[in-house]
Amino acid sequence: MLSFLRPLFPALLAAPLIALAAPPEAATEHVQARLVSSQATVAPGQRFTVALEQVIKPHWHTYWKNPGDSGQATSLDWSGAEAGPLQWPTPAIQAIGPIVNYGYEGRAALLVELTVPADAKAGSRFKPAAEVKWLVCKDVCIPEQVSLGLDLPVAAEPKAGPDAAQIEEWRGAIPKPAPFAVTLKAAPQGVSLAGSTAGVTKAYFFAETWGAVAHSAPQALKAEGGGWALELPAGDEPLAAGKPLGGVIVLTTAAGEQAWAVAAPMPEGAGKGPGSADLNAPAAIDAATPAPESELGLLPALALALVGGLILNLMPCVFPVLSIKALALVNKGNHKAEGLAYMAGVLLSFVALAGALIALRAGGQQVGWGFQFHSPVFVLVVAYLLFLVGLSLSGLFEIGGSFTGMGSGLAARNGLAGSFFTGVLAAVVATPCTAPFMGAALAFALAQPAAVMLAVFLALGMGLALPFLVLAFWPAAQRWLPRPGAWMDTFKQALAFPMYAAVVWLLWVLAQQAGPDGVALALGGLVLIAFGLWWRHRSGASHIGTGAAVLSVVLALGAAAWVKPVAADVHAAGESSTEAFSAERLAELRAQNKPVFVNLTAAWCISCLVNERVALSRPEVKDAFAKAGVVYLKGDWTREDPGITAVLKAHGRSGVPLYLYYAPGAAEARVLPQILTPGLVVDAVAGS
Repeated sequence: MLSFLRPLFPALLAAPLIALAAPPEAATEHVQARLVSSQATVAPGQRFTVALEQVIKPHWHTYWKNPGDSGQATSLDWSGAEAGPLQWPTPAIQAIGPIVNYGYEGRAALLVELTVPADAKAGSRFKPAAEVKWLVCKDVCIPEQVSLGLDLPVAAEPKAGPDAAQIEEWRGAIPKPAPFAVTLKAAPQGVSLAGSTAGVTKAYFFAETWGAVAHSAPQALKAEGGGWALELPAGDEPLAAGKPLGGVIVLTTAAGEQAWAVAAPMPEGAGKGPGSADLNAPAAIDAATPAPESELGLLPALALALVGGLILNLMPCVFPVLSIKALALVNKGNHKAEGLAYMAGVLLSFVALAGALIALRAGGQQVGWGFQFHSPVFVLVVAYLLFLVGLSLSGLFEIGGSFTGMGSGLAARNGLAGSFFTGVLAAVVATPCTAPFMGAALAFALAQPAAVMLAVFLALGMGLALPFLVLAFWPAAQRWLPRPGAWMDTFKQALAFPMYAAVVWLLWVLAQQAGPDGVALALGGLVLIAFGLWWRHRSGASHIGTGAAVLSVVLALGAAAWVKPVAADVHAAGESSTEAFSAERLAELRAQNKPVFVNLTAAWCISCLVNERVALSRPEVKDAFAKAGVVYLKGDWTREDPGITAVLKAHGRSGVPLYLYYAPGAAEARVLPQILTPGLVVDAVAGS
């Protein structure tokens, strides 16, 4: 699920030595913090309460001890005193898209018990100090820290301070142990937490241990045995059987809302949760869990997907297959049937892709558009497929009389299978690209139930298939098609070269993922395929030659199974002017009020590479960056990177490219279009 966000910002600034005279309060740009003591004077060996009060800037938030899908809990590193564990008030749910965090807005008070040294002398001073660190977030997250301290006189008899009543009020916000027993039992998706309280209409459980419960999955409530039972889908790191699952249960009854601290041992046989695709939403008793709300809506998402699919025909990712479609159109055959067959190939491919996404999401995986190209094995198999198409177009072999629906005789009876597989190819090679309008539709779809996701993917596939379908059914458009003739065989063979070029591109992608060893295996597989098909061609398509060709393909696929990803290069595309993207580095630069340009890309995204060549690498863009002092961060999504996936989702995208410009002092990033020009980038920087 969203486990990649757990280590977000783990390495905050190292704590300096705390001066003994640290002040009791301090302020950062976003939070005012102070230490509040329940005592005016303290006695040797006394244990008393101190509060860390945080007054948080509007629309910003800090985090609970379990921050949820992302974030970092507030911490206090004490010196000069023995400190107990922090006592946390009940957090609130902070949902951002599919991400669910737990934390505080406005004001928060964390309590801690301090113990005065037993050998402290009356008349001396007790000066505990703490290095306080927190992560404060809005559209961006900024790590902050302050040094705070107290200076209290030591006396034979302690005396309560003026803030004692305030601390007792804050103590009332700390959940107390539940006056009722709770039990846990195994459930298909995780565990079921049950209690005896009657009349509960809503409930929500905040697990205090990260990963024990899926933060962003719905918690379904139902009546059970005069009490209630709450389904808790398992998280990324479910607790082992017998380990206590602790946390805070918030129950709503006719009397109001009440939070209680509860714990129960994990049972045997707890199931695995459905993943993090849905937002948490407390469900009413006996009511179906509501689907997560979205500002977009189904009909606008379908319209955007259709338009995005149409534009996808113009993206560089689909150029090689456009060549195959062009050849198919000059075939003198039943164009309507060909168009329907092509549409069927596209739509079935998108159904298969949506099914894979649904299955992976149900298994707890964080996936996005083009996710299959994260796998070097998939990249190599597609390279083999396009290599076979190229060899077929070159006239080296045919399968079933027309491997691609474009055999040497261009017979109409062989066109339907060819059009179908052309549609499949179009869908496969389209997935590395994200066209305009697609981002919002896909982000909506990936957070929806399976049926809605499938509908959006079908609309996207329909957009991809629509131009060819219209051309096939519109007689007026068919009059513009060239007449068949001897030139078609030469044209067919020439179209092999876009296929070979696509293979070169995929091998370059593979080099980024699997290194030189992976490329060597890939080249060996291509040689095997070429040798087997050459042998078949030389033997006149005999049974032995055909067997050799099949064996060569099998051996090549066997070699593909040995391709393994290698560790990612921490440098950004080898460019000295760029830095590797990370959320921590972005937060650091934003805290320094520096302008930042973020480029989230992937080696398998052709439109990303085109944008870099025609816009981002242009001298005028580099000059604009240099004059404005822009820091260029480049995030590589060629291999699966959960951190980049999180940024994409936070901006309503499910795939690359994504271009963000953070102007100095701006609260939010400016999102640039997915098709760049030098002028667009220069204007964005100049407008800051």
